[in-house]
Amino acid sequence: MSKTLVAYFSASGTTAGVAKDLAGAIGADLYEIRPAVPYTQADLNWMDKKSRSSVEMSDKSCRPQLSDTDANIGAYDTIYLGFPIWWYVAPTIINTFLESYDFSAKKIVLFATSGGSGFGKTVAELKPSVSKSAEIVEGKILNSAPDLAKWEKELL
Repeated sequence: MSKTLVAYFSASGTTAGVAKDLAGAIGADLYEIRPAVPYTQADLNWMDKKSRSSVEMSDKSCRPQLSDTDANIGAYDTIYLGFPIWWYVAPTIINTFLESYDFSAKKIVLFATSGGSGFGKTVAELKPSVSKSAEIVEGKILNSAPDLAKWEKELL
């Protein structure tokens, strides 16, 4: 039987709530992706071109540092990876997370929270951050907790 992990990054708490609901619904372990320097409200001000999130997202090579790299990725076959959509893609800290571990032969199912946009080019921008044998699947935008167990069965 495969072992499943729900890993997530949440800047405001919205994605954290969905990730916890998903992990509970499918019986998965939970791991929070935390930045070394937490984001403040000012950092998340997308209307300020000098805010931290705006600067990071305008530089595709930016890799915000993680607070730790102690996720036991090797113990899992399937990883649900959640994050808020920023500028139509995943925040660059998700690339940092993917580049910090070996995801060879893993299935990575994306889920996101968003104020209105879809996944955009998220899959294409994340694929270079994992080995070629890793499979990245575009999941769903989950701003609330619909029937998460049913969603999980549809994807696997």
